[in-house]
Amino acid sequence: MLVNTFPSRHADAHKGTFGSVAIIGGDASMVGAVLLSARAALLSGAGRVYASCLSRNAPSVDMLHPEIMFRKPADLTNLAQLDCVVIGPGLGQSQTAIELLEFWLSQNVVMLIDADALNLIAKHPHLTAICKNRRAETVITPHPGEAARLLKTTTEDIQQNRTESALKLAYSLHATCVLKGANTMVAHHDGNYFINTTGNVGLASGGTGDVLSGIIGSILAQGLSGLDAAKLGVFVHGAAADALLAKGVGPAGLTASEVAVEARHIINQLSSCTT
Repeated sequence: MLVNTFPSRHADAHKGTFGSVAIIGGDASMVGAVLLSARAALLSGAGRVYASCLSRNAPSVDMLHPEIMFRKPADLTNLAQLDCVVIGPGLGQSQTAIELLEFWLSQNVVMLIDADALNLIAKHPHLTAICKNRRAETVITPHPGEAARLLKTTTEDIQQNRTESALKLAYSLHATCVLKGANTMVAHHDGNYFINTTGNVGLASGGTGDVLSGIIGSILAQGLSGLDAAKLGVFVHGAAADALLAKGVGPAGLTASEVAVEARHIINQLSSCTT
């Protein structure tokens, strides 16, 4: 399933060469989701990473990674260019969240939609319609529960029909669908699908989905297509967990933050093989 093409890095490159990605979410008590996703995007090679939180108590700087630039949600619209917007980690279900999602779905920018943003799309038909009619590429990353809400069915039905469910979601939202879980499915709206073979049960812990969104969002910002970015992102995410397990880290107690750091090693190994 691994994609052979990875964004190349030439000697005369600058930070703008590797794309700009914004992570939007982080309502009250959920700021950590944005931090995890933004850190993963940074460690995965994006040239500029912006973090935008709804919470009034959100930090203005990430002391662990001060390279991440914080912006209020309204201020993101003033940026000259964003190559990718990741929306959903910790977004919540407020009216502000709905309005933000509606705005960004209407923009001609590559998007990754995760977590609460998917729940809002499942709940509000007008958001579903906007998503389906987008012209820019869209990647969605539901876990089985979110997929069930989107398809108006049960989690058990999703798990018993993972390929069919992923393809149905990809087609209905005109997107690339990453259906998370053991043997993560990557399905494209054109009918193609792939099964990821990396990863282990250590990924069944809080925040690993936010890290996956940051990895894929970063790769999207660096210029890969939605399908290729999703395939590469889930491979890297799983391979990072496998590498940690080989080092004796996990599966019990494996953290999302550790996966993000290890993903950087995997990406650089892959880059050295393709340049």
